[in-house]
Amino acid sequence: MARWTELLRSLNNLKLLAAIGRSGGDLHSVADLVDNMLESAQMEACVRRFRAVPGGAEMMDQRYPPLQPDIERMIQMPDGSLGRRYAQLIRGLNYDPAFFRPRPIDTEARWLTQRIATTHDIHHVVTGFGTGPVGENGVLMITANQIGFPAYVLLKTAAQLNSFRQQGQPQAAQLDFEQLSAALAQAMAIARTASCLAAVRWEEGWERPIQSWREQLGLRESADDAPYGLTLSSAQ
Repeated sequence: MARWTELLRSLNNLKLLAAIGRSGGDLHSVADLVDNMLESAQMEACVRRFRAVPGGAEMMDQRYPPLQPDIERMIQMPDGSLGRRYAQLIRGLNYDPAFFRPRPIDTEARWLTQRIATTHDIHHVVTGFGTGPVGENGVLMITANQIGFPAYVLLKTAAQLNSFRQQGQPQAAQLDFEQLSAALAQAMAIARTASCLAAVRWEEGWERPIQSWREQLGLRESADDAPYGLTLSSAQ
């Protein structure tokens, strides 16, 4: 039965990855992929890794609440603060700040999944990776590398394979392999040297400057000014 369940999960993963590729990153399909891994052995390993990072177990045991941002209040915060920059990003993308799929947080896996889903865009702001396809994969790589979040491991691996395969084709690939490789290398360096971003209590420091957060986290080289960074993508 367990082998049959894993086979069905793998087949569903392939179907969902194909749908995400065709749609260019449909959020509903991404959420389906995330949910498909909730009861997997890979998610159990992810939970163990999260509990092992400083502050992770305490945060999980407390069921620290999923992010519920007050964009109207945050947009009034000082220039350069985490809260203001996050609010600007959400407004600039024309996102509903509560666009993420509601999930119960009654298990460790569900709580961690919802925490990652609700704080994902904060990682863009703090690391400087843009919200285009290449920058998105940079952010996914950090969480995939730091705690092995299953859906993000699958997404960034599929992106690497797809961009590698499309090299030399007449039509430009959605993901440039050389640029994607550079972004993933930078993301891996951040993942290795910075504190675990999934275990940070961002809500307790919205008014702090982003640079102050980066110094605390050990994030030495942000991606803001890279071709795939937030600065360039915001200017386009």
